[in-house]
Amino acid sequence: MKTAPFICIDRHRLTIDGEGVTTLVAFHGCPLRCKYCLNPQCLDADGVWQEVDTEQLMANVEMDNLYFLATGGGICFGGGEPLLWSSFIKEFCELCPEGWHFTMETSLNVPRHHLEKVTPYIDSFIIDIKDMNPAIYQGYTGKPNRQVIDNLVWLNTHAKHKDKIILRLPIIPKFNTE
Repeated sequence: MKTAPFICIDRHRLTIDGEGVTTLVAFHGCPLRCKYCLNPQCLDADGVWQEVDTEQLMANVEMDNLYFLATGGGICFGGGEPLLWSSFIKEFCELCPEGWHFTMETSLNVPRHHLEKVTPYIDSFIIDIKDMNPAIYQGYTGKPNRQVIDNLVWLNTHAKHKDKIILRLPIIPKFNTE
C-alpha cells in the first residue's frame, strides 16, 4: 500500500477544481521554487503535513460519494506537485467507485513516467504553465520549462479528453506583466 504526504483535504468545492462538487486533495512537495508560491507550506520539510495511505484517503473522502455522483464531481489532485506521487494516485484511483471524476492540477514539470502512470485515470488537467518564455519561466520558478512543453505535447496526444486540458497562465508581477 502506497503512502503520500498531504497538506490538506478541502471538501465541497464547486466549479473551482473541476466539474461538479470536488474535493481537493493537496500533496506536500514540489520541484519548483516559485517566487510567489501560492502554497509555500508544500515546500518546507517541517511543514504541516500528514502521511496517509490510499485506504486512509479513501476512508476520508468516500463520504462525498453522493455529491460526486449527483454533480459529476470527484477528486482534484493538487498541492504542491501531485504528479510526484503518481504511484499513490494510480493506486488510489483504482480503489475508487465508478462515476468519480479525477482532475489533476499540475505544473507538468516532472519526468514523463509520472504523467504516463496516471493519464489513463485522469478526466481533466489544469496546468499552471507560469509562462512559455523559457527565461521568464526559469527566473520565476528556478527551473527550465523544456519538460513542461514536452509533457504538454505528449499529453495532447494521450489524454482521455483532449478538450479538458486547461492551461492557466497567472499574471506574475515583474515577471510576465511587461
